[in-house]
Amino acid sequence: MKQMNEENSSILSTGKLTIADIAEELGVSKSTVSRAISGKGRIGKETVQRVMECIEKHNFKPNSIAKGLADSRTYNIGVAFPADTDFINTPFFQICLLGVCEVAAALDYDVVVTTVKETDINLLKRLVEHRKVDGVILTRNFTNDIAISYLKKTGIPYVLIGSSDDDTIVQIDNNNVEACEKLISLLIADDVKGIALIAGDRKHMVNRHRCEGYYNALKNNGITLEPDLVFSDCSSSVFVEQAVRNILKRKVECIVCTDDVICGKVLSILREEGYTVPGDIKVASFYDSIYMQTNNPPITAIGFNAEELGTIAGKRLIGLIEGDTNRSKTVLDYEIHLRRSTK
Repeated sequence: MKQMNEENSSILSTGKLTIADIAEELGVSKSTVSRAISGKGRIGKETVQRVMECIEKHNFKPNSIAKGLADSRTYNIGVAFPADTDFINTPFFQICLLGVCEVAAALDYDVVVTTVKETDINLLKRLVEHRKVDGVILTRNFTNDIAISYLKKTGIPYVLIGSSDDDTIVQIDNNNVEACEKLISLLIADDVKGIALIAGDRKHMVNRHRCEGYYNALKNNGITLEPDLVFSDCSSSVFVEQAVRNILKRKVECIVCTDDVICGKVLSILREEGYTVPGDIKVASFYDSIYMQTNNPPITAIGFNAEELGTIAGKRLIGLIEGDTNRSKTVLDYEIHLRRSTK
């Protein structure tokens, strides 16, 4: 057990015992002390006993210490995923959630998962209004996002994994525009001609940013944009198949996809149609994953660290919950992996 310093002993003796004092004396976190006092959350009997003995030793009643902080906190954070996304088969969201869960557990918080739709945030409202969570992480934002508007009105702490023009929002993101522009520019430098783009739903800001990178690369390399080579809102296998069939009718050397899920569908269609990669057509993805790395051939892709996004989002949210006022945007780096699919 940690020995208290003279300053803390003085505070306790004058009747100003705080959760922070107990946490320091016992060598545990403030949230652990709060949970022991309130009886909420997962905590060992031995830890509860140590906390109660410390309180008793200083002649304080648990309720007087617990008033406010301990009873008002749930020590849960919500993570909201877009309902229109195939979460189970989307590595980004799985890995991102892993990062959130790891940092939350380390800081004595639990994670509650929910979903939001572009026009329906009732599940999110239920979490917030029933006080099930202390804060929320949005893993993707829409254009004219009603979830963000709602969270701002409630005053609950929240962070966004993504980018917004609203600098009052705590944002954690990669530079999608720059990364995608760089990959397309590298393909152009390798003399790849006729680069088609298959993009996901345009109501998701990340897809808009990745498309912007594609447009910028063409413009900066003096190449005229061909609208017939850009296929947006390919959110289903049917739309992806239609896009691929249209592309194969044109003089195209490379198909670039805005994410690995779309890219996986493209590769399946090409195999079914008897096309080889990169022999007949080159393929690249604006998002790397284990699927891209283990495909035969491995797929050229942009490496964004989804776990780090989740970890930082979790840390920033818990910081806000516990009083941090830093609202700066965090922008993470990326890597471009040139592989055999574009050789």
